[in-house]
Amino acid sequence: MLATTMIAAFLALQAAPGHHASHAGPTAPQTAPIGADESAVRAVLARYKSAIERLDASGTEALFTEDSAVFETGGVEGTYKEYLAHHLGPELAAFRSFAFSDYAVAVRIEGDLALATETYNYRIETKSGEIAMRRGVATSVLTRTADGWKILVMHNSARKPKGT
Repeated sequence: MLATTMIAAFLALQAAPGHHASHAGPTAPQTAPIGADESAVRAVLARYKSAIERLDASGTEALFTEDSAVFETGGVEGTYKEYLAHHLGPELAAFRSFAFSDYAVAVRIEGDLALATETYNYRIETKSGEIAMRRGVATSVLTRTADGWKILVMHNSARKPKGT
């Protein structure tokens, strides 16, 4: 699978001797100006986050490659189109609201690949009135395409915040 090969190559590059990251992690201070590639990657992630908060994922397929892979909290969800049809879409239809807070993102560009790590809290209210509050993290590998940066692999997980 192309996605698996690209992830393996990206991880191997990160572990290469003498390799230095431009961003240490989501809580590291920004020490260098954000370049055009990093801004473009952040824009893709922001468009996805905004769609989730609007409870309207229409058009989000354009943010992902055709052969994308989505992993969520221990599950293999398939391509983004499969995830949207069988998981995300039905969930969004059942929600009254979805709000992110305490959002932070770190982006690392390596040639035509980017690694993004997002941390956040979120609050979901279902149409039936149930409320869920979680602490989440997402790691995405994006690839540069002729149409701009697209998400190749996305993995996210969440847990209840401590004390709840």
